[in-house]
Amino acid sequence: MSDKHPLLDKFTEQIQHCTRCGFCQAHCPVFGATGRPALNARGKMLLLKEVLAGKLELNQDLVDSLFQCTTCASCATNCPSGVDVPAIIKAARKEMVGLGTCHPAFTGMNEVLDQYDNIYAEDEPEDFDRERNKKAEVVYFIGCVGQYREEDATEAALDLLDHLEVDYTLIDEVCCSGVLEDVGFSIKPPLAQKNIERILATGAKTLVTGCPYCYRTFSGKDIYAPLRDAGVEIVHFSQFLARQELDVTTDLKVTYHDPCDLGRHCGIYEEPRQTIKAIAPNFVELPSNRANALCCGAGGGVRGAYAKNSLAMARRRLDEVEQVGADILLTECNSCVHNLANAKLRAQKFQVMTTAQFIMELLED
Repeated sequence: MSDKHPLLDKFTEQIQHCTRCGFCQAHCPVFGATGRPALNARGKMLLLKEVLAGKLELNQDLVDSLFQCTTCASCATNCPSGVDVPAIIKAARKEMVGLGTCHPAFTGMNEVLDQYDNIYAEDEPEDFDRERNKKAEVVYFIGCVGQYREEDATEAALDLLDHLEVDYTLIDEVCCSGVLEDVGFSIKPPLAQKNIERILATGAKTLVTGCPYCYRTFSGKDIYAPLRDAGVEIVHFSQFLARQELDVTTDLKVTYHDPCDLGRHCGIYEEPRQTIKAIAPNFVELPSNRANALCCGAGGGVRGAYAKNSLAMARRRLDEVEQVGADILLTECNSCVHNLANAKLRAQKFQVMTTAQFIMELLED
C-alpha cells in the first residue's frame, strides 16, 4: 500500500474484487445512455486498478469517467462481488479534488456555497407566504431544488400540510451542503450550524424534509448529530404523508418512480406506495422498480455537468412510463421531478409530478 492515494488505498481490496463480469453494465444509467464502457462501473474500476498500480495518474484525463456517475448505487446493488462503487467513486473524486483536478461545474458549486446559502447563487428565496422560524411541532425543510427550481411542488406540499392542519413552520434554511460530498468536497460547517440552530430554536419534535438528499444528510451525517441528540425525529415527506388520512381517490392509472436517494440509499420503498395505492386503486409498477429502479440521471452532480447525458437517462425512465400506459408519473424527489419533466417529450401525454401535487389537484377538483 502506498501513500500516494490514501483515500483510494482504503478500497484497494474492493477494487481488486471487481471480476469484470459486466453485471453492472446492465444496470448503469450512464452506460445505458452512452454505451461507453469507460463510463460504467466496471470501466471505472479498471481505470482505478491502473491508478493504484501506478500506471495511470488521477489527472484531467479521468475526469469525464470518474465524475460522470450519478452515484445511484444500482451497480453496487447488483454487484455479485459486493463492490461498493459509489463509495469508491466518492473517494476517487476527493483524491482528485485534493490534487487540483475536478470538473469545473463541481468546483463552481463548492465556491458558490462559500458565498451563498444555496447551490444556485440566488439572493431572493421564495417565501411561499408562510411564517418562518416560529415555534411549532414540525419543521418542514424544503431543500435547494424545491426552494429555487420546483416551487410549484413545494407550494403543493405546504398546501397539503395546511389541509391536514399540521402545526408546522418553515425556517430561514440554507443548503444542507451534503451534495458536496458526492463531488469530492466536504459539507460546509457554517451552513450546517445555521440549520441546526434554526431548527432547534423552533422547539420542533419532527423535521420533515422535502428532499431525499437532505433527509440522507440530516439523518446520517455526523455534523448534523446535534439534531438527533436533541431528540428531533427526522423523516422524509413521503414517510410523514404515509401516516396521514387522505379522503380522496382517482380512477387514473398512476405509477411511481423510486428516487435513488430515497430508495437504494435509504431503503424507503413502501411508504410512498402506501399513500399512492390508497388514493389510486389503478396503481401500476414500472418494469424497473424499488431496488432495481432506473436512475433519472440527475444525481451525483451529473445534471449540472453532463446535461445531455442526464436527459438521455431520464428519457430511458420515461420510456417505461409509456410502456405501462400510465396517466400520471409520481415521484417523491424534486430533483427527479425536475429532470424527468425537462426530459419529457411533447408527444408523451402522461404528467410528471410529486405525490403532493397530485393529491392537491384531486382535492381541488
